[in-house]
Amino acid sequence: MNKPLRVALLGLGTVGSGTFNVLNTNAIEIERRVGFPIQIKVIADLNTDKARELAGPGVEVLGDAFEAVKRDDIDVVVELIGGYTIAKQLVLAAINAGKHVVTANKALLAVHGDEIFAAAEAKNVMVAFEAAVAGGIPVIKSIKEGLAANKIEYVAGIINGTCNFILSEMRDKGLPFADVLAQAQAFGYAEADPTFDIEGVDAAHKISLLSSLAFGVPVQFEKAYIEGITKLTKEDIQFAEQLGYRVKLLGIAKRTDQGIELRVHPTLIPGKRLIANVEGVMNAVLVKANAVGPTLYYGAGAGSLPTASAVVADLIEIARASQAPLASRVPVLAFQKAGIQYLDVLPMEKVVTAFYLRLAVDDKPGVLAEVTRLLADNQISIEAMIQRQATSEKETAEIVLLTHRCVEGDVNKAIAKIEALDSVHGPLTRIRVEDLS
Repeated sequence: MNKPLRVALLGLGTVGSGTFNVLNTNAIEIERRVGFPIQIKVIADLNTDKARELAGPGVEVLGDAFEAVKRDDIDVVVELIGGYTIAKQLVLAAINAGKHVVTANKALLAVHGDEIFAAAEAKNVMVAFEAAVAGGIPVIKSIKEGLAANKIEYVAGIINGTCNFILSEMRDKGLPFADVLAQAQAFGYAEADPTFDIEGVDAAHKISLLSSLAFGVPVQFEKAYIEGITKLTKEDIQFAEQLGYRVKLLGIAKRTDQGIELRVHPTLIPGKRLIANVEGVMNAVLVKANAVGPTLYYGAGAGSLPTASAVVADLIEIARASQAPLASRVPVLAFQKAGIQYLDVLPMEKVVTAFYLRLAVDDKPGVLAEVTRLLADNQISIEAMIQRQATSEKETAEIVLLTHRCVEGDVNKAIAKIEALDSVHGPLTRIRVEDLS
């Protein structure tokens, strides 16, 4: 029988405590799968009293995570502290000490992933991060292994549960954004400072990692286009419903002849698509590949036990790989080093998609014709339209247009000209539309 895989667990918060519990609760099942135990040897957490209470006898508890990383009796370091600074130092220290690393830290990998992955390759150690994207959904392993025979065309994901809860509640209850955000904070779905979630940064961290895995490119978070949900209104969500669409915050990575698209923004999706019907805090990732076609991965994107499930799955992968020849390991970004390509990320002006446009105009003849002419002048055609007539209290009418697919740069030019019209009041609302067929 092989010796146990010895683990240092750094951070005993929501995910850390879940990881400890999953390893203990499922210890027999895990050993049956691996062939030997996975054992938490040491826990590092600033709150040592709490850590000792959870760990019980037999597990050493330290207040200094760097001390845990330096130990010779540790094979794998599980980093669940979060953030950029200390977490990066700990991960690089673990790698330099020849230890494998498991992390749920999407922000760290999105910003510093290339440096961390290069360091791991130089030391012949593994970095596993299934828990960093979509919680308990095994989408990273699916892309790295299950879809390895395919050329992936695009990845589109609902990968932030906070935003999905907010949009679901706005649609179901007709409430404004601010009210639902306060509700999400009361339920614990949103942080006291929800900026990373509602402004799309968290989703951009995740889609940047998925883009690298799907296309074999470096992590390029700094080139991602990011737009959050703070400007969405309940009226836009209601109009989308009338047109047969649902509004979701999507992270999209798409391969094109000109390069790759890497973007996060609110998106209209046809209501008949499965991904359009993912509600509440749940996550879903749609992957379109050239051989298998579209595949959808659905489940809990956060939470103690779902995320811990992914952390422990990474530990199992490392335990198995540690018994196999080095050459048999799956590369950290799914492609061999020589197969990594440096593809350009398209600027948004060159992205082609359809658009939802809403504008308030004077309720008089000829206004709609003027708007449609400006769209046509910029190679933009209309697929559908809704017009809400003015009431006695309101002299402006509201027009909603769905365009066919067109170049975003052309839409920007048309919008600037439309907003300059005397008959148009206020800024035009623009939401991108994806068919996801």
